[in-house]
Amino acid sequence: MRSFKPSALQLLLAVILPAISAAATPGKTRVSIVGEDFHINGQPTYAGRSWKGHRIEGLLLNSRMVQATFDDINSEAATRWAYADTGKWDAERNVREFIAAMPEWKRHGLLAFTVNFQGGSPEGYSSKQPWESGAFTADGGLRPEFAERMRRVLDAADEQGMTVIVGYFYFGQSPRFADDAAVIRGTDEATRWLLQGGWRNVLVEINNETNPGYKPPILRPDRVGELIQRVRATKAGDGHALLVGTSFGGCVVPTSNIVAASDFLLIHGNGAVKPQAITELIQKTRAVPSFKPMPVLINEDDHENFEQPANNFTAAVAEHVSWGWFDYRRKGEGSEAGYQSPPVNWGISSDRKRAFFKSCSEITGAENL
Repeated sequence: MRSFKPSALQLLLAVILPAISAAATPGKTRVSIVGEDFHINGQPTYAGRSWKGHRIEGLLLNSRMVQATFDDINSEAATRWAYADTGKWDAERNVREFIAAMPEWKRHGLLAFTVNFQGGSPEGYSSKQPWESGAFTADGGLRPEFAERMRRVLDAADEQGMTVIVGYFYFGQSPRFADDAAVIRGTDEATRWLLQGGWRNVLVEINNETNPGYKPPILRPDRVGELIQRVRATKAGDGHALLVGTSFGGCVVPTSNIVAASDFLLIHGNGAVKPQAITELIQKTRAVPSFKPMPVLINEDDHENFEQPANNFTAAVAEHVSWGWFDYRRKGEGSEAGYQSPPVNWGISSDRKRAFFKSCSEITGAENL
């Protein structure tokens, strides 16, 4: 894991946010960073693997699965998510089926997925979001029923040897926070909860697609570094701190302040219609003056073309950047399609899903994992 020189603010936070002394026994799966590579349990991911002349070792291929702990506490909106076979929504069934699908994803070479305490748009893209799908109260308290579902997801991933990119905040639900103070409380509660749980297979994404219009304003690019520093300054009793970064919108180059503060960089490929746009985004990201050796990871890209020899997935791995797929249900599609759209079929249940996992298996040499 790379070294980091603490700022004055971090040293202050180390006093304000004391060590977590009641942490559970660390889990069996430990993610770490060595230079620009990810390691699991002290070994580089996909050890020794190359594909078409590109080094796959050290990458963390992933998929956006943010609705793992989804529920809608707005009773008027909850009827939107009913399962066809029962006529009602069931948050317990959702998380149970999510966990049951993990071994098959892993078998195809997927080593990570993104979940989010505040979920994501259950429509893929939404102009209005009347549902309330977040794990936090308006004042930043962590709702125990959401935390319990997240615990089960993290435990199952730990058993599978998988890494979980845990997002805290999502712009469609973050306006429900009363103010910056509520976001700070939510950050602290989620961080302490993760450290007390003893998981070592977690990467933290502070917020999904930080942008200048985020509410509350502490979640915007000019200030979200304050939250990154809070997370990094909070430690378990054994001194363990979470690896943390935040993501930017589609084809947006991370700002210099965030590049300097982060353990890894999260960029998104939405809007990158041609693979060359992914290549350029990666190169511009690494050209930010504050960049230092660290992994660059795409954990949201809604483009496929997996049957083509050149696509966003292959463009990313050619630059030694991990790639993550964003699959939502398109208009007119059945319930077998879309990993973003409740009720979710978490299996490899559509042609699009099968094409993604076929590519993942081929690139990683999954049959040899």
